[in-house]
Amino acid sequence: MERQNHTFVREFILLGLSRDPEIQIILFVVFLIIYISIIIGNTLILTAIKVVPQLHTPMYFFLSNLSFLDMCYSTMTVPKMLENLLSDKKTISFAGCAAQMYLSLSMGETECILLAIMAYDRYVAICYPLRYMTIMNKHVCLRLATGTWICGFILSILHVAFTLQVPLCGNNQINHFECEVPAVLRLACVDVSLIGIIIFVVGILILMIPISLILVSYVRIIISILQISSAKGRYKAFSTCGSHIMVVVLFYGTAMYIYMKPQSNDTQDTDKIVTVAYTVITPMMNPIIYTLRNKEVKGALKKTIQIIYAKKH
Repeated sequence: MERQNHTFVREFILLGLSRDPEIQIILFVVFLIIYISIIIGNTLILTAIKVVPQLHTPMYFFLSNLSFLDMCYSTMTVPKMLENLLSDKKTISFAGCAAQMYLSLSMGETECILLAIMAYDRYVAICYPLRYMTIMNKHVCLRLATGTWICGFILSILHVAFTLQVPLCGNNQINHFECEVPAVLRLACVDVSLIGIIIFVVGILILMIPISLILVSYVRIIISILQISSAKGRYKAFSTCGSHIMVVVLFYGTAMYIYMKPQSNDTQDTDKIVTVAYTVITPMMNPIIYTLRNKEVKGALKKTIQIIYAKKH
């Protein structure tokens, strides 16, 4: 009887954001536009950083990593969501679900660490301006970026391993638009409280350690900025950090809501909306935030567009 109850699930049904066909068409158009804007916006930033020599600095090296990461992050989720919005059979194989879960988590955890590295970069730039290029030299930046990606992909193994070993007893309807850990765990037919505690602890390590480093960096940054006598100098120093702070608040606020709160069936619809915020809206907003608040990026993007236009004509 136990074997019969613990049926192996070969595929999942993703219930998505809405079951209304008309709303699904609207959502398809909206998310298609958003996804196209994510790819175009982040590609332009990557191209601008590559072709404009003035942007060959540690700050923009890490920004290029963030842009590439955002494109990959959204690609793990949005294309499958778009497919399901137009399909009657909204299924994903067990292997596909596991892969999506692992890759999405890896990208998300990589971004957590990368945002902390970017805060450290701003700390060195503002607190040690004369030694900035020595401390954040090319080899250090490359090692930090490589270590960030490796850590993100290794840490996510814990979440996925604990989630996939839970018996589901044949229940395969995920009330979500993607295979996310909390949504899959709700399908379990056994007590998953211990796994929930483990995931919570891992979430604390993955989210709270980087955000603690960010807070410490910005406390030191604020202290240094307040010691600048020139109002213009203080404004310039604050402006270089403003974009990063906005991205941190948007990404960490939504991620912490999903992974660091008690799981409840009553909040599933809210969870889906919040997940949209950090998997879709954040990758779309990052290029806009950095462009609107950064004159160097604006100028570089103009040059890049002019170069692309000139090559076509």
